[in-house]
Formats: sequence, structure tokens, C-alpha cells
Amino acid sequence: MPTPVIEIRDIFKYFPIPRGFLGRKVEYLKAVDGVSFTVHMGETLGLVGESGCGKSTVGYLILRLLRPDKGQILFQDTDITTLTGEALRRVRRNMQVVFQDPQSSLDPRMLIKKTVGSPLEVNRLAKGADVVTRVKDMLKEVGLREDHVYRYPHEFSGGQRQRIGIARALITRPEFIVFDEPTSALDVSVQAQILNLVEDLQRRHGYAYLFISHDLSVIKHVSHRIAVMYLGKIVETAPKDKLFQKPLHPYTKALMEALPQPDPEKRHTLAVLQGDVPSPVNVPQGCRFHPRCPEILDSCNRVEPALVEVGEGHWVACHRCSTP
Repeated sequence: MPTPVIEIRDIFKYFPIPRGFLGRKVEYLKAVDGVSFTVHMGETLGLVGESGCGKSTVGYLILRLLRPDKGQILFQDTDITTLTGEALRRVRRNMQVVFQDPQSSLDPRMLIKKTVGSPLEVNRLAKGADVVTRVKDMLKEVGLREDHVYRYPHEFSGGQRQRIGIARALITRPEFIVFDEPTSALDVSVQAQILNLVEDLQRRHGYAYLFISHDLSVIKHVSHRIAVMYLGKIVETAPKDKLFQKPLHPYTKALMEALPQPDPEKRHTLAVLQGDVPSPVNVPQGCRFHPRCPEILDSCNRVEPALVEVGEGHWVACHRCSTP
């Protein structure tokens, strides 16, 4: 097995919340609570789950936009968890991000030439006329025109702005890119164009992607493997085909049953998952999904299930799957 581009080992991130008089009592929001996975070259790992489950925090931890409280983040076998300064900058040129909202992630006062070209200058990869040339080439690669370098973000549609965001992320030719719900702010027809562009760029250059979304249909379209996250933990991970053919965790099953079917002969009544997501400040004891689980066992509210391999590449954290 080749060395992963990215490997994260049991990472944690808790955010302190002051409570009480003068904030003397501190509680912790458990955003990421022991997450591990790998991403290989040319592979897309889809990370899916409800809003607030910690998906984006995982992406920001990998990019070192946030520092993990515990655990390791390895980029090509190098632990980057504690890197700072120039050492961190050398790694970051190979790790980039495409944000959710292209409207707010682009500086409205900055020409596209500067927006897309800045990573080259910051990382000392090009300067002067060479920057403009490389920006023009990158814009053509994402489906825009050369003369767009002299325009501002407000002169583009939402889909075009997201193409600019992708161009900015890819201008340094990174090896790993985090896509943080890049299509959620776009119309459905434009979503398809962006997803096809992302896949085409990966086929041509072999990029490794972490694709974050709450939309299983989008994840199904772009991913090779899928990790399902609930309340700070990964509860199931498997190759895409295996996960959609035979989901094992009750939460994954609930997400699948909530997917609308476009084929009228296969349509079914959409299932509604009962209850609300528990607070990440007060995580339930035992399996954190048990208050909403339709398949609960006696042990579920006492013992937290471990993530176990139940088939080749298929891992599940559920007592029903680990009980003989």
C-alpha cells in the first residue's frame, strides 16, 4: 500500500466555553473527539454528516488553521502537528482549501490577478510577469478566460466565483485539497458543473481530496471512499459502493433513507430521524447516537462502541456490528 498523502491519528479539538459568574466555570465543546483516517494520492475521501458534527473543524485541523489538542497529523509521513514558521509554510504550499461561499471568501476590492496570484508570491514561487502568466493559465484550466484577470469578484456569477476559488487553491500545484462544502451555495445545475470540474482536475493531476458535505448525493458523485461523522466522531467508513449498497450504522442508514429518489418507480416515503442532535458540550454516555437510535441495545447507553473492521475497508462503530 502506498504512503498516504494525509494520515490523521486520533485527533481531538475541544473549544472552551466560559460559564457562570465572570466566566469562572469552563465547559468544553467537543468538536472533534478522536478522529482517524487516511487519504491517498488521486483519491477523494468524502466526509459527510449533519451540520455541527465537526466536519469543517477536521479540515481546518489538517490544514493547521487550527491546532489540535491531541493526536497526530501526517503529511507524506511527516508529522506537521507542531510545525511553525517557515517549516509550516513549506508544507502549506502543498495543502490548500476551497471554501464554502465564494461570495465571502474572495476579497471584493482585489483584482482576480491578485486573488489567484497571491499564493505564488507568498510562497515565493513566482513574481512579476510570471505570476500573471501562470494565473491566466490556471484560469483557462478551470474554464475561465484570460481577460478575467483584470476583473473584480462582483463581476462574476456564483459558479464563476467558485471556479476562481478553485484556481486560487490549485495555483501552487498542491498535492492535497480540502473542499469545504464548495457547492452548497450554488444552483443545482451549477453544482454539477463544479463537481465535474473537480473530478476532471483530479484525473489530470492526481490530487488528493477531502470533500466535506452534508449532502450524500454530492458525496456519492465525487468520492472514492466515504466517512460518516456524527457528533465529533466517525461512525462508519467504507468504499463508496459498499456504503451505498449495505450501510451498517443506524445513523448511516437514516441518512440514506432521507435521500430523495429521482426514479418514480423507486420512490419511497422519506424517513425522518427522530429527536435532535445532542449538544457537543454534553455528549451522551456510551454510544453518542443512542438517544436517537431505532436499533438500541442494552449496552449502547453505557459503553462507547469502538470502530471495528467488519469487511475489507469497511469500518463501523456500532455494538450490533461488533456483537457476535
